[in-house]
Amino acid sequence: MRRIHRLFEKLFQTGLLLLSRERFARHLGVRVGQNCKLIGVNSRTFGSEPYLVSIGDHVEITDGVRFITHDGAVWVGRGTMPQLDVIKPIRVGNNVFIGMNAILLPGVTIGDNVVIAAGSVVTKDLPSNAVYGGNPARHLRDLETYLSKAADASLGTKGMGPAEKRQFLKSRYAETLEAAG
Repeated sequence: MRRIHRLFEKLFQTGLLLLSRERFARHLGVRVGQNCKLIGVNSRTFGSEPYLVSIGDHVEITDGVRFITHDGAVWVGRGTMPQLDVIKPIRVGNNVFIGMNAILLPGVTIGDNVVIAAGSVVTKDLPSNAVYGGNPARHLRDLETYLSKAADASLGTKGMGPAEKRQFLKSRYAETLEAAG
């Protein structure tokens, strides 16, 4: 009977995942704010204690991001301390972007208006209004400087349809594409 229950739960979660990644995360127990975009979220994203993860409003979590709420390395001490377990919540503020394959470790709090670069490992709290990256994640620049540089480099393609964007980019990078070809 237990196997059948697990099978139905797995099917239910798969269906939820296909319908809405945000609803899937909420079903697991994650507190998810408004206007969030969860890309590539799956049953492993929020670890073994998803109910200890809270996500603010307007947060984008990209593919491969992992929230780790427990310190699994204490396993090596369980021979002498069988009850040893370190578990802490993870909190993500408002208006945050978490890049591909970033890892957030137990107990960290991410402030508001934060960008976390792809592949970063967040080992401590990250204050608001900044960009962080690396392993361990460190302060790279303030958010205003980052956005100013991004505005200078912007091609203005957001809002274009796929065909229009493709044509624009192929035209813009024609020389580069031909040289590589």
